[in-house]
Amino acid sequence: MKNWFVFYTKSRQERKVRELLLRRGYEVFLPMQKVMRQWSDRKKKVDTPLFNSYIFVHDTEDKIPLIVQTPGIAWNIRHNDKPAVLQTRELEIIQRFLNSGLLLEIQAVQNLEVGNPVQVIDGALKGMVGTLLKTSDGERFTVALESIGQTMLVRIDRQLLKIKK
Repeated sequence: MKNWFVFYTKSRQERKVRELLLRRGYEVFLPMQKVMRQWSDRKKKVDTPLFNSYIFVHDTEDKIPLIVQTPGIAWNIRHNDKPAVLQTRELEIIQRFLNSGLLLEIQAVQNLEVGNPVQVIDGALKGMVGTLLKTSDGERFTVALESIGQTMLVRIDRQLLKIKK
């Protein structure tokens, strides 16, 4: 059975690894977002990977050793001593966040403090359930992708959230 397996790439090698895997016939998911970068003489929007050094490959578990041999891949992410799998629900959440057009910030799960469970009541993310975090620069809505040890954060108006019971 095919699953979306999670691989860790060498630093800044995500795009190169994606191209190599695509040339080898693999189905690859590398979520990208546009961010504004400031140089000394200009600002420019550039595409950057949503998860630094993470790439997702849709294939069977027995292909993992072959995939890991791809130049630029460091290792296969593991969860509970098994290869980590991006669940369909998590894939849909990532795509929905990206389609919202809102600026996302990614943090490893272990860096988060537990907050109130909340649900978005309106807007592009209506119905999404996550956690409200209070940060030094405001409040953020978060969704944990447990199987890959990552969390997506987005600034969202507090009035668009309600406590989830």
